Amino acid sequence: MSGIQVVTNTRENVTLAAATIAQLKSALRGELLGAGDEGYEAARKIHNAMIDKRPAIIARCAGTSDVIECVRFVRDRRLLMSVRGAGHNVAGSAICDGGLVVDLSRMKGIRIDPASHTARVEPGVTWGELNHDLQLFGLAATGGFVSTTGVAGLTLGGGLGWLVRKHGLALDNLLSVDVVTANGELLTVSAAEYPDLFWGLRGAGSNFGVTTSFEFRVLPARMLPAAPLIPPTAHVQAAP
Repeated sequence: MSGIQVVTNTRENVTLAAATIAQLKSALRGELLGAGDEGYEAARKIHNAMIDKRPAIIARCAGTSDVIECVRFVRDRRLLMSVRGAGHNVAGSAICDGGLVVDLSRMKGIRIDPASHTARVEPGVTWGELNHDLQLFGLAATGGFVSTTGVAGLTLGGGLGWLVRKHGLALDNLLSVDVVTANGELLTVSAAEYPDLFWGLRGAGSNFGVTTSFEFRVLPARMLPAAPLIPPTAHVQAAP
């Protein structure tokens, strides 16, 4: 990857030298992609096909350490940055023009504790993927009507789901969050630790940090068979 132009957070253009980009690339376990690299075009696409933004760099993070490296890299150079989870946000805020995208979509870890009825989930997981694993243990989460919606984005914005009337929103069942702050520090945030930040992350807005895992309270749930009701054709009248 040669030197490229990147937009700063004050909307100025700066040039990053090839050596600087190579330094970031070597620090990551995941991929670092620029325009022209194989995989770049696919990586910049999100669920809403009307969004057509072209980031200068996309960091496909493999874990929390990659996120920390990216946040510190952006902080030191005051670059424009966006964060992508599952990429389902309709407004397209996961992708930025000319900046660095911290892409969390490959962080797919799910750890379920059936005894304590908790689940630890990384930010690239969708509700369909989480529910698939929870069903094995007779458990369910409160968030998500649509299976392709990301756990991270929906939870941080509230988290409506099928169990909302009885058990509340996804954020009502959020026990703790691992978050990388703007200065590149990793914090585990809960009602007991950093409660103000925990309050903010639970629906108060954006830009509090980059979340790298979520711990949820999950609930016992039974599978119910369902089928469409189709009347016998003998009782169906043709339209006039």
